[in-house]
Amino acid sequence: MTADPPSDATSEESESLKKQYDTTPSTAESASTAASAVEPEDATDLLGGLDVETSEEIEIPERLVDQVIGQEHARDVVTKAAQQRRHVMMIGSPGTGKSMLSKAMAELLPKESVQDVLVYHNPEDGNRPKIRTVPAGKGKEIIEAHRAEARKSGQFRSFLVWGLIFLILGYSVLVSGQLLLGVLAAGIVFLLFRSTARRSSALVPNLVVTADPDSTAPFVDATGAHAGALLGDVRHDPYQSGGLETPSHDRVEPGAIHKANKGVLFVDEINTLDIRSQQHLLTAMQEREFPITGQSERSSGAMVKTDPVPTDFVLVAAGNLDAMEHMHPALRSRIKGNGYEVYMDDTTEDTPEMRRKYARFVAQEVAKDGRLPSFSRAAIAEVVLEAQRRAGRKGRLTLEFRNLGGLVRVAGDVARSEDATVTTRDHVLQAKRRARSIEQQIADDYIQRRRDYDVAMIEGSVVGRVNGLAVMGEDSGIVLPVMAEVTPSQGPGSVIATGKLQEIAKEAVQNVSAIVKKYSESSLHERDVHIQFVQAGQGGVDGDSASVTVATAVISALEGVGVDQSTAMTGSLSVRGDVLPVGGITHKIEAAAKAGMKRVIIPAANLQDVMVEDEYRELVEIVPVSHISEVLAYALDGSPDVDSPLGRLLEIADTVFDGVGRGGSPSPQ
Repeated sequence: MTADPPSDATSEESESLKKQYDTTPSTAESASTAASAVEPEDATDLLGGLDVETSEEIEIPERLVDQVIGQEHARDVVTKAAQQRRHVMMIGSPGTGKSMLSKAMAELLPKESVQDVLVYHNPEDGNRPKIRTVPAGKGKEIIEAHRAEARKSGQFRSFLVWGLIFLILGYSVLVSGQLLLGVLAAGIVFLLFRSTARRSSALVPNLVVTADPDSTAPFVDATGAHAGALLGDVRHDPYQSGGLETPSHDRVEPGAIHKANKGVLFVDEINTLDIRSQQHLLTAMQEREFPITGQSERSSGAMVKTDPVPTDFVLVAAGNLDAMEHMHPALRSRIKGNGYEVYMDDTTEDTPEMRRKYARFVAQEVAKDGRLPSFSRAAIAEVVLEAQRRAGRKGRLTLEFRNLGGLVRVAGDVARSEDATVTTRDHVLQAKRRARSIEQQIADDYIQRRRDYDVAMIEGSVVGRVNGLAVMGEDSGIVLPVMAEVTPSQGPGSVIATGKLQEIAKEAVQNVSAIVKKYSESSLHERDVHIQFVQAGQGGVDGDSASVTVATAVISALEGVGVDQSTAMTGSLSVRGDVLPVGGITHKIEAAAKAGMKRVIIPAANLQDVMVEDEYRELVEIVPVSHISEVLAYALDGSPDVDSPLGRLLEIADTVFDGVGRGGSPSPQ
């Protein structure tokens, strides 16, 4: 028999929280409920009052900076940095608009005179080519002039040489009768001609950097570039003598730092550049010029080094949080000393104005792709709903637009495959199912395999076994059972946990042991508590969201009281027994519903973050709790002894909302 629920005070607050959940706007329905379309007034509300029938009616700004959604702080910084030509470092999650802001910065840079860069042969030292900069567009004119002159000179020499060859052959046949000697002499003349022709070709310069004077400032994406692509290189020449070699200036290749002169150099995942490349990048930023040399010491290009080439660019470095750990400190100091550091937001406030911008985002993606049907109003509203859901927080919208844009494109592809003229809400629902992440597909397969092999338990009562909830990746929930066993100890009692726990998870287990020790007094000194995370996988367990699950399993094992297997739970636990909020709450609830659970216990503070799909909402009862005693009251079967640790814990449920027993513990944050 299930334990009695908490006191009236507890029940009243829980019911109040449940009512808040019931009034939360619904999220995207599944494909199975696709027939019931979003009501027109609901769609209008989700579009922030925007009255359009399709995405074609939504006006798209011309400037990239005006197309950026959210990230107001980053956009302001980029605008100021462009005006003053400052460097910028952007740190944040992938797909939050770093590259788009970088391209926008190139449009915002003050108009400057871009340059063409020419490399000339150095007659004094062929391995030291000369550099000349000219206004943009002039480089091609200079090259054509040199080539025309070289062609005229070559044609004249060819006429003379072939005339001389025919004269030699004629003389050897008609006069001397020495044909072999005549052929040999003609061959020598031909080789001499080829040698002089190559030397004359060295007079034609090599145009390594060219720019359009009428376009915006150059934007060069150097993400993942190796040393040669970033800093420039000199091609290897296998023919280095005998008149067959290619002049060194013709083998010079510019790097991204040279192509970005007077523009923007964008480097994502800046920490993946090797230290040597980062040092040279720093030099190019400081000196605003950098010579080109061969990057491989085994290449003939290693002997070549040009005069310094202009590198007056604005650097936009980007990366995730770990980028700062592996970034050259001097390079980061240079950016901070002459620029800005920006942290990109993951979510933005859910307001009518922002919803209108998300509708515009759909129109932007359709226009950018160029092959997708326009989206109906209901389809756009469904995308906005998905943005709410992916934010994972009440009143927020996700700013990870790359993944959201992927959903738009898949929905459009589905519509095209059906020869539809407009992408409907049903197409978006199908796209959500088809565009599942790898983690989601693994999680679904994981749940199915557990059912096939009877690993999952969703009925009955078992002592020391609790169905916990975890997240795989960023958007996939799984049911992760936790088992506990209490055995006599041959020495001092200890807590032994298995399942490849990471540091945070280990600390969470220690917090749980503190709670158990508090209410069990000295009973654990002579016992070992074994905790197992069943089938945790190769990655192990990270985070503290299993704290509530572990505590319930240990207390159940200590008291010999069974746990309702149709109940799943998640939540962090303080050392005083408070249930604190965790991440991924929506995905965890949906995982419990897929697994066949009937009840999910979650932290009360997370109730506002629940954005469960309608197909799962009616399958599970969501129970918000604030203290471990409430968790036990809902999850355990049977009635423990009054003087037992569990009995003392359950007594707290009668006073938890009356201010007694909490001892001034902080509320869940």
